[in-house]
Amino acid sequence: MIAHTHPYPAIEVKALSKSYGEVRALDGISFEVGRGELFGLIGPDGAGKTTLFRLLTTLIAPDQGSASVDGLDILADYRRIRQRVGYMPGRFSLYPDLTVEENLAFFAALFDVKVRDNYDLIAPIYRQIEPFRTRRTDKLSGGMKQKLALCCALIHRPSVLFLDEPTTGVDAVSRNEFWDILFNLKAKGISILISTPYMDEANCCDRVALINEGKILEINTPQAIVEGFGETLYALSGEDMFGLLEAARRDKEVRRCYPFGETHHLLTSPGFDPRRFAEALTATGFCGVSVRPVEAGIEDVFIKRMGNG
Repeated sequence: MIAHTHPYPAIEVKALSKSYGEVRALDGISFEVGRGELFGLIGPDGAGKTTLFRLLTTLIAPDQGSASVDGLDILADYRRIRQRVGYMPGRFSLYPDLTVEENLAFFAALFDVKVRDNYDLIAPIYRQIEPFRTRRTDKLSGGMKQKLALCCALIHRPSVLFLDEPTTGVDAVSRNEFWDILFNLKAKGISILISTPYMDEANCCDRVALINEGKILEINTPQAIVEGFGETLYALSGEDMFGLLEAARRDKEVRRCYPFGETHHLLTSPGFDPRRFAEALTATGFCGVSVRPVEAGIEDVFIKRMGNG
């Protein structure tokens, strides 16, 4: 695990709540991110991830609770926090009518630094887009925009980096490249809080928090979360997948059935007999029915926790 050599964690959140009218975006959440840790927030749209990022980067104030970043209070020390953190919001936030190099120079000026001052930090990323430095930002591909936004978030050498769904809408190759970049930043001692709706990206994090409807369902290492699934998971397949989905959901021994890739995953009651279940479906006219145990993943744990077991 992460060695805590500092007297305080990179991020500390205590009973933080935020509402927008009748909507409870965050409901008393608490967690810590250690120094040099790559911590993931995993959850669907509307889970509260972006609200949390806006609170921790001092863009909005909480209704209740407290939080600190780099040992500084998000309310009392908001000016100092803004000098120490890098933030890459989910929505592309650079200036589309400026070139690559103009955007980078502009964000450096905001923090009263020169691009050359911290070029060593962004060089491995910037070299990939430097051939297009005179191109307007709105003419870049999704992967290039992503890399430029990260460079702008790093240009003042932050101690804590906030990334709100940075890989949404980019291709698989760019996603993998981006995670390689994050591993290198972590190795340089930068603490990273990243949110994603992609459950497979959870495995790239040191620890993750599963979040839904403003509440944290679980916090642990990805491996420990999967190991804590605690029951046999079954995969159901056959020729009529939609019909199988409806039939499984009507069965009294199936607690939950949900599509998962080319199969459906089943959470079942004690005493469930997969062979008997497959035979019963075949007897009602389904063809090619297969019911087999499979290993659970982060997404399966998340769905189970959403249904409270």
